[in-house]
Amino acid sequence: MKIKFLFLLSLLYLFPSYATSRQPQDIRQEKQMMFGDTSRTGVPFSKDPHVVYFGERYLMYYSIPPMKGVENSGWNIGIAESEDLITWGKIGEIVPDPQAEYERNGLCAPGALVRDGMVHLFYQTYGNGRDDAICHAFSEDGIHFERNATNPIFKAEGDWNCGRAIDAEVYEFNNQYYLYFATRDPDFRIQMLGVAVASKETSFDRDDWIQPVDAPILFPELAWEGECIEGASITIQNDRMYMFYAGAYNNWPQQVGVAVSDDGLVWKRLFDEPFLPNGKPGEWNESESGHPHIFTDFDGRTYLFFQGNNNKGKSWYISNKEVFWKEGLPSF
Repeated sequence: MKIKFLFLLSLLYLFPSYATSRQPQDIRQEKQMMFGDTSRTGVPFSKDPHVVYFGERYLMYYSIPPMKGVENSGWNIGIAESEDLITWGKIGEIVPDPQAEYERNGLCAPGALVRDGMVHLFYQTYGNGRDDAICHAFSEDGIHFERNATNPIFKAEGDWNCGRAIDAEVYEFNNQYYLYFATRDPDFRIQMLGVAVASKETSFDRDDWIQPVDAPILFPELAWEGECIEGASITIQNDRMYMFYAGAYNNWPQQVGVAVSDDGLVWKRLFDEPFLPNGKPGEWNESESGHPHIFTDFDGRTYLFFQGNNNKGKSWYISNKEVFWKEGLPSF
């Protein structure tokens, strides 16, 4: 026993960073994230996660439901922070700006990016049907946001859709920004994905965006996708774009698929079956594993955040799983 103890001490002396450098990785592998915001309804209810690393901590933006007992409170956005991607604490909310008529009914489904020392947030209006659109705000601290004066910055165009635009994901690739959004067909039945682009120098204003493809870039075709594809989220691996997306409407069950693209416009599915399926009977995500966000950390590791529940949407938790890459294919 004494020999073993001295051996361990020698390891710490020779490699003093061994114990600390391993700790974050061990925490992420051994503990499961289970985050549920109870502040609005008294039960865990958090959806549509999106994570950035900013201000030496992780920030997660997510949708929260109307405040119980408060008339016309609407869907809003919660903000939580973490040091390890596992344990999260709520630090703020983003509620409608009283001067912004376009978001008076609510706002949700956030997407974010960090550029030039600021967090840029893209979110949708809620409760306006075909008129729901994408808005933009920016922040120096990641908590208090100023609205873009040209909001809403994007609404879908073309005869193939109903005009609605939700679930924004903005990502830089090939010296321009791609805005992926979900919309519906003119009959407001089938949910699908479209794309707009802006220059690398964009201020994300309304006039900066154009739709390079007059058609959906991804449309539900597989049986498990039902009548819906939404919630696109992007990572870059080996100079290719990988999109993690939600297939089927909430609790059908919604599950997660993956597609790949070399130009951001033409997409091909990697798998015919869900990459992340809903849970088995009795598991916490039995009703769905949905609305993914693939987060790329500063060390290159990737984590798939997603929402789930086992009671057909009476509550919602957010969790994550690390994604590994080999020969262009993701796995858990």
